[in-house]
Amino acid sequence: MNNRVPLGARRRAVFVCACIEIVLMLLLVRLFYIQMFMAPELQKAAYEQQTRDRLIAPERGDILDRNGTPIATTKTVASVSVIHAQVEEPEKVANVLSEKLDLDYNETLEKVNKRVALMRIKTKVDKETAEEIASLKLKGVMVDEDILRVYPYNTLAAQVIGFVGKDNQGIIGLESKYEEYLKGEKGKIMTQTDGRGRELENSEQTRVAPVPGYDLVTSIDVNLQQYAEQTIEKVVRGKSAKRGSIIIMNPQNGEMLAMASYPSFDLNEPYKINDAELEANWDSMSQKEKNDALNQMWRNFNINDTYEPGSTFKVITSAAGLQEGVVTEDSTFNCNGGRTVAGRYIKCWRSPRSHGSETFVQGVQNSCNPVFMDVAARLGSDKFYEYMIKFGFDKKTGIDLPGEAVGIMHKKDKIGPVELATMSFGQSFQITPLQLIRAISAAVNGGRLVTPHFAMELKDETGATVKTFEYEDAGNPISAETSEKMKKILESVVAVGTGNKTYIPGYRIGGKTATSEKLPRKSGKYIASFCAFAPAEDPQVIAIVLVDEPQGVYYGGQVAGPVMKELLTNALPYLGISPRYTEEELEMDGVAPLTVANYVGMTVGNAKNEAAKAKVTIEVIGEGENVKSQFPPEGTAINQNSKILLYTD
Repeated sequence: MNNRVPLGARRRAVFVCACIEIVLMLLLVRLFYIQMFMAPELQKAAYEQQTRDRLIAPERGDILDRNGTPIATTKTVASVSVIHAQVEEPEKVANVLSEKLDLDYNETLEKVNKRVALMRIKTKVDKETAEEIASLKLKGVMVDEDILRVYPYNTLAAQVIGFVGKDNQGIIGLESKYEEYLKGEKGKIMTQTDGRGRELENSEQTRVAPVPGYDLVTSIDVNLQQYAEQTIEKVVRGKSAKRGSIIIMNPQNGEMLAMASYPSFDLNEPYKINDAELEANWDSMSQKEKNDALNQMWRNFNINDTYEPGSTFKVITSAAGLQEGVVTEDSTFNCNGGRTVAGRYIKCWRSPRSHGSETFVQGVQNSCNPVFMDVAARLGSDKFYEYMIKFGFDKKTGIDLPGEAVGIMHKKDKIGPVELATMSFGQSFQITPLQLIRAISAAVNGGRLVTPHFAMELKDETGATVKTFEYEDAGNPISAETSEKMKKILESVVAVGTGNKTYIPGYRIGGKTATSEKLPRKSGKYIASFCAFAPAEDPQVIAIVLVDEPQGVYYGGQVAGPVMKELLTNALPYLGISPRYTEEELEMDGVAPLTVANYVGMTVGNAKNEAAKAKVTIEVIGEGENVKSQFPPEGTAINQNSKILLYTD
């Protein structure tokens, strides 16, 4: 009998054994790979399966003015959530939460029954309500820390500061620009659960604390910002204008002291439209129309929109002409009411009358268009365009706000004689108000093109400085010598020229008015503006006022001039810039200097009596009975004809 296993069977057995060995080897290799390379990832996955994380919103950093006053701050509130797997009485939970949180019961019940790991029921819940809910100890209901962004001054610098969304992320303005520094890092609460997501008995929660964001210290001065906003609101309302704006800046370093726009909006209610007519039709508007209306309300005219600057641009034409030597202070011109350029007659603003024979300085004082057309012609289109580039009109200023627009200029090869003539006095191109105030700053600060900015430094929760922001100049369009000449010429514009309505005893002020005709021409719509700086001998503050579409009288000197005077009359003493009176000024009525008294804490009636005794003018802002704050503050040296603002709310 033959017991030998057939060869074929042996081969099959060997093959099977080899396969088994290969499989075992692969399993060993796989096991080795898992243990050596995948262990951390699998451990993490297992941990996540066995735990549940609830995120904790970090405290967002404050936005402060230059004196440390909070403009945007954070209030501690709570968020209420449910964990479906842990809810034992969904109807009861929905009933309690809908009642306590003022929500619809059916919608709340739907959220409670939704099979997700964690469902947010409501965020930004006040602490008292949150504590009431927590005290009920409803199974599956979680009350966690949350934050609410608060703007103490409501509308103050709204388009500059910006606001946050429901997720506490910055939407516009500084809130958006400095999001990475303000937001902080989220924390979390970790809870051990079983496979069904139910919290394990006797398990401890692990809390990873959130990291607060940094505080942002800005160059804004709350007092100046408030005053600028009240000033521009008054003139816009008084002239039934479309809108208005004021920028106050330090021309030496670009620090923005105030940037006001009117109409504004409430940062605590940013989605509430500020137009009565739109509000009345809000429900009938499409979503696109609503979005467009909100975006328009949030726009910052000072940096987002362009306009034809008009005669304020003559500062740049003057500086370029003096720098290139095509004109001197004593150069003579003749104004016969206009100039014929390439067959087109371009009028002086005074036409049909004329300025006659005048020096260059007198031409600037008179804002005479033919003088500037002649200066531009002497420069030529190439050189004129070169100075527009040097003064930064072809690029953004670099201000630390999102959405900045850039000037709309002619292409160099498209500037013919007519275009050159109209550009010389600020027409046929468009720039932003910020581009203009920056360029004029360069004309009077020694020739440096500064970078406008708000951010100054970041501070941590202990108040220690963690970062100081630095800004470089963007060039030197003119020399210091030319700048000295420009300061004197522009000072004469306020002393005896078209800007005389801004004259303030004790202060040497320089500036330039403008009346810009809007497109289309002959529409009867204008922008009245005035840019001024002080002290003229050493400028420490520069401001620009724009009033868009004033009704009635629309000339810059008559509309914006008095606004600038009112603004600087109180702003200069507040900034510590002391008046220096001539003997003639001291003999004028209402010029005698006095020191502002303290009215804070008084009743309005007592404050009025004290002001009458001191022979000073006060204006009460608000409907309250007692004075809460004042501007200028106690101890400020002012003229008797200055106005003191008393705030009751």
